[in-house]
Amino acid sequence: REDRLGANHVYFLPYLMGERSPINDTNARGTFLGMTMDTARADLTQAVLEGVAFAIRDSVEVARSLGIEINSSKLCGGGARSPLWRRILANVLNITLESPASEQGPGMGGAMLAAVACGEYPDVVAAAKSIVKVVDTVEPDPELVEKYNARYEQFRKIYPTVKALFPQIS
Repeated sequence: REDRLGANHVYFLPYLMGERSPINDTNARGTFLGMTMDTARADLTQAVLEGVAFAIRDSVEVARSLGIEINSSKLCGGGARSPLWRRILANVLNITLESPASEQGPGMGGAMLAAVACGEYPDVVAAAKSIVKVVDTVEPDPELVEKYNARYEQFRKIYPTVKALFPQIS
């Protein structure tokens, strides 16, 4: 629901199979928090999308803390087809997201590397510029970025608070 972006009352920890970087906790589990009698299926769906975006942001923040500047990225795969997912992710990460024409990210990357190795292109950058065609771009909305920054700060508090419970329920 577009009107609920940045204002959902439900949070989701997306650690359905434990969590790798940056948490590195095999006992971590998926968790919904903040549900009420008024929580609708749409709120839960949005919480899942936001929770995954927040977990991705955890890793992006590690890169940023190392001085790596991330202003944009390309998004491919099945989830990239969702305009809602693209909008949430662009605003949670505060980056421009580009959708390439081909959803075959890993396969396309492998083909580009092979083309460079065969001498078709001088380097990977040249291959990507020639082969990858962007068909959609989502820019972050400053108002939503601000809302998602606040929600991300709340999200970051959930795991440390419930961490000790996970080994007990595994």
